[in-house]
Amino acid sequence: MTSDSYKKILLLRVGILLISLTALAFAVSAGNIYAIVPTLLLSAWACYYLHAFCIKRFREIDDFFEAVKYRDFSRWYTENRGPEDMRQLHRGFNEVNRTVREMNSEKETQYLYLQKILEMVDVGIMAYNLNTGDVLWANESLRKNLDIPSVKNIRFIANRKPKLFRELLQADHSRETSVTVDVDNQKNKMLVSNAVFHVGKEAFKLLVLQNIEDTLNQNESEAWKKLLSVMTHEIMNSIAPISSLADTLKSNVQMAMEEPDQYPLEIEDLHTGIESIKKRSEGLMKFAKTYRSLNKVTSLNLSRIAVGELFRNINQLMNPSLQTKNIEVEYKVEPQDLEVHIDTYLIEQVLINLILNAVDACEGKKSPGIVISADRHLDGNTVIKVSDNGKGIPEEVIDNVFVPFFSTKKKGSGIGLSLCKQIMLLHKGRIQIRSVEGEGTVTSLIF
Repeated sequence: MTSDSYKKILLLRVGILLISLTALAFAVSAGNIYAIVPTLLLSAWACYYLHAFCIKRFREIDDFFEAVKYRDFSRWYTENRGPEDMRQLHRGFNEVNRTVREMNSEKETQYLYLQKILEMVDVGIMAYNLNTGDVLWANESLRKNLDIPSVKNIRFIANRKPKLFRELLQADHSRETSVTVDVDNQKNKMLVSNAVFHVGKEAFKLLVLQNIEDTLNQNESEAWKKLLSVMTHEIMNSIAPISSLADTLKSNVQMAMEEPDQYPLEIEDLHTGIESIKKRSEGLMKFAKTYRSLNKVTSLNLSRIAVGELFRNINQLMNPSLQTKNIEVEYKVEPQDLEVHIDTYLIEQVLINLILNAVDACEGKKSPGIVISADRHLDGNTVIKVSDNGKGIPEEVIDNVFVPFFSTKKKGSGIGLSLCKQIMLLHKGRIQIRSVEGEGTVTSLIF
């Protein structure tokens, strides 16, 4: 519309109108009737010519805006007929339509991609209008998990399954929550979260639902398999030699009873055999107790204690055994009046475990050293660290040190660090290990 052609044609029509009006004015002033009539007709034609020129283009623009209003971008305007300025205007309209169609096509493609992805994921997703209840989106996984058909409004769920509606849609799950849902007379464990978002004046709720029943069952099954495997292996390792030795002793005793002269009973051998059976049995009992210790800690007896006092208790308990190993131990507390709110007995058990691990790691070192320190970080957390300059933990196994029954020691049960982690979780804290093989390990208790 701003092309030079349009400007020239518009100026020409305005010029013709001005000339005709000027001539009409002269004719009227001269009183020449023969001049007035043709100049009047010329002026009328010039006005009509200018009006028609402008109206035609305004109609084209109004027509285009009407199509935009109703989102009709399918129309194609002629570009090869008519005045040059009209062609230019039509090219602009067509370019706008083409751009919008491309944008819509890209948007549709992205929507189809998103639709396919959401249908493929094993997570139920629903979005609906909070005011009207109209469902914007609900994928197949959600319908399957809740055993509902495709719905257009959540009122359907409220009418058909009111309990499900209250527990999932009405309840607030802004924080991820585990909910037991009764679906088709089966109780399934679901992980539910929701978020509210606004588009313009409308409020929408997005519900995300994941069925974790199968995962829990699978994990439980795997855990039982590992547990039974470890227990079977350890028990068989203890029972096999006990059974074999008991059978041998029984055979010796029986032969001595039947033919005492030919097979005299060696009391010392009998004593040694019984002692071996006793030790093996004690080892089996100890192994059973380690299993029980994993489930033993379920509650805390919290009290506030100065970290310095906690360290003094640990030092009195551990110092005699550490001195015999010639290990230098240093305790550091900053600030000196630092306190923690803990179950003293359990945290002492954790520290003893970590110190014994550090002692084992320092075995064979020329100048073994252990540092037990405590300080308060800027984020307000109290951190107790047990550091050693021992052999460190290989990078390939450090991620498994908290796995029950995993141990890098030949005589380790793999229970210690698992128990430490459980105790820290009960304190709503965490335990972290940083280690460099050949340089040492730092274990942090973060409260």
